[in-house]
Amino acid sequence: MSELGPLTGEPLALDLVNTRTAGGDLLTTPAELRAWLRLQADRLPLPEVLTEADVIAVRRVREHVARALDRARRGDEPLAADLGALNRAQRAAPAVTELSWNGQAVTAARRRVTGSAGERLAAWLAEAAAELLADPAVTRVRECEADDCVMVFLPAHPRRRWCSAARCGNRVRVARHYQRHKPPA
Repeated sequence: MSELGPLTGEPLALDLVNTRTAGGDLLTTPAELRAWLRLQADRLPLPEVLTEADVIAVRRVREHVARALDRARRGDEPLAADLGALNRAQRAAPAVTELSWNGQAVTAARRRVTGSAGERLAAWLAEAAAELLADPAVTRVRECEADDCVMVFLPAHPRRRWCSAARCGNRVRVARHYQRHKPPA
């Protein structure tokens, strides 16, 4: 992972896209995928074993999400191939709502019980992408305004300009301050 770690806290599909940084890919090995999944523990299951094939499945979904998102956020039609790939990823490990009794009430939990660990993980991520792509808020997704940043985010405030104040915002403000106060050459 990068020195600051991956950007998290955005909708899950954006967190996935943001694993491709200006500094490189944060999901190249099973260990890196496991580390990212630990950061998403409240939103995604953590498979016991992850393989290179699982990394490939997740990266494939990420590429389709990134392309579809890039078009959808501008109000353009995503490519049918990208939407089809996301639909196939979801069908590879369909979700079921599993009911149980907790001693006081019926509880419901979404589970994916078929497919390999990579297919189940890819299906969860494709489902998160489908939710974001179908949400009218997708047109508000922005790219970070820092020159060397490729992160995307869904701003909660219309004046937000950077992926993170700690990551890019402070760096941009410090650079501006330096330019205003540097001695003449």
